[in-house]
Amino acid sequence: MNKSICMLFMALSLVYTNIFTDDLRGADDRILLRVYNYLDSAAAHSEEEIIRIWGAFEQANPDIQIVREDLCNEAYHNKLQLYTAAESLPDIIYVWTSEKTKYLYGLGLLKNLSPLVIRDNLASLYHPAALDPAAQSGGYLGVIPWGITSSHVFFVNKAVLKDAGLTPAKTYAELKAQAPILKAKGYDTILMANQDPWVMASCLFSMLAGRFSGEDWEQNILTGTAKFTDSNFVRALGFVKTLVDDGVLAPTTFTTSYGEVATQFAANKGAYFIDGDWRINAFITDPYIDHALIPPDEQRNIQLTVFPDIEGVYFNQSTSVMISNGWAMNAAIPAGSPKEAAAWRLITWLSGKEVQSYHLETSGIATPSRIDIKIGTLQLEPLQKAGGKLSSKHLITTPVIDAVFDSRVYKVLTDGLHLIGLGLSAPEEVAEQVQRAFDQWKAQAYPDIPKA
Repeated sequence: MNKSICMLFMALSLVYTNIFTDDLRGADDRILLRVYNYLDSAAAHSEEEIIRIWGAFEQANPDIQIVREDLCNEAYHNKLQLYTAAESLPDIIYVWTSEKTKYLYGLGLLKNLSPLVIRDNLASLYHPAALDPAAQSGGYLGVIPWGITSSHVFFVNKAVLKDAGLTPAKTYAELKAQAPILKAKGYDTILMANQDPWVMASCLFSMLAGRFSGEDWEQNILTGTAKFTDSNFVRALGFVKTLVDDGVLAPTTFTTSYGEVATQFAANKGAYFIDGDWRINAFITDPYIDHALIPPDEQRNIQLTVFPDIEGVYFNQSTSVMISNGWAMNAAIPAGSPKEAAAWRLITWLSGKEVQSYHLETSGIATPSRIDIKIGTLQLEPLQKAGGKLSSKHLITTPVIDAVFDSRVYKVLTDGLHLIGLGLSAPEEVAEQVQRAFDQWKAQAYPDIPKA
């Protein structure tokens, strides 16, 4: 069957299915919510998740009837596009805040949730980045994210530092001074897996770009009020070479693979380690084999923080983050209606304290978007607890570069960072190359320049 005819048939079947579903409302006084849920039914915790999250909500809200559809991976996105084509979007949808489901924003299919957030004073309960409209691809608050991904985490091995007679560095000057002492004891200062270029860009440089270039630096470039060739961005590029020249970041990191670096850190080969918060899962106990790369008792020697303070930057104690996916409401639901109230009740549950706590305990997220969760009361290993506290400790955030700029721009930057670190290109040269790639992309992409 021709693909377009097949898709049309499937789209029409969705319409008939939804007409039939709507007819069932007459037999039940409950408010019906159709939910399109992202869930791998074969994954661990899936059955428990249905009971703990969906079953608990239905039990607590007997006036709401949920008709839920679970899919994952490409099947999820294919079906979502069919729902969109058939103008039959479910009431509640699991949505990406990035480019992947940007078309839902562009078509005006997602309700702007800001008025409801303001009405219920939810801003005090979430990390600022989670409710920042500019951080979502549509430029408005269409999604309440259920977590925050910290792409930059500074893992500190206090046992290694103690063996060298040191304590965690608070400033870059202190970190630089520690490098020769650690080397004399046979330790690397910072471990990283820079063989994969994205690691440097996402896990280190995204943080550096924000510290050196200031708030909204990426928006200034996107709107043309700043350039990659500006002095602050060039200084950020130059700092990568400074790290290598000062012996803080060894040239060997540029040949270290992503698979081996976690083992190196667990084996106490270095005092510090830079990666994203997702890397916590590499060290904690694997329930299937009952083994942890870093046993829980030893995890207490690991501190999770951000890169030490750098002199002469816009701000310190910042990290780079991407807000996670989350829950959106169909814009067709009338404002102020009982259905909107029911849908909002479900969204605030799915993105709320109890559900995020559950996802923390099952390693579904490492860093919650809620800042009112009492991490110490959860059944977590020490490293998980440390990761869960990151969002409430570091409220100054900058964007992850690959979530903002097109791959044609991002690749030039990642390759350039590698060359800078190896001493094969100057920061100014790389800045010019990135700006040129950006100008070329902007000329082709205009006016659809993605928002951060």
